[in-house]
Amino acid sequence: MATGPRRGRPPVEETFERTVAFPGELRNVTGARLAADGYLADLARTAPPTVPESWDDILLVVTELAANVVQYAPGPFELRMRRTYDGVHVTVHDSSRVRPEPRPFHPQRGGGGVGWHLLHTLCDQVSVVLTDDGKDVHAFLPW
Repeated sequence: MATGPRRGRPPVEETFERTVAFPGELRNVTGARLAADGYLADLARTAPPTVPESWDDILLVVTELAANVVQYAPGPFELRMRRTYDGVHVTVHDSSRVRPEPRPFHPQRGGGGVGWHLLHTLCDQVSVVLTDDGKDVHAFLPW
């Protein structure tokens, strides 16, 4: 993760952060995406994205992480979003201690397998931290 501003951008003066909890139902995937969209709209008022696709990339990552929680780690989850010097830090906490693993992607057969690869393509950094009550998946994206 970068330790200073990217491309001469001044550091953000205030910490802009939001946390939203969800019970872990299928409709919460949409709820997480809408919460992220609201966060980004508020953030853009004071710190607009450097490139327009940053917004969509963050929404896609949040949607993918929330969908994976609902599918693989049933139960409540929490979405945290925080502004960093040069981007947005997205954290999804769930109740499973099983680390996500990349799966083979077979477009002709379907069945998924693209999500983990997608995260690593869109994000500057992705990490998984096991906690006493589950895990945190951290994703750092440019803004």
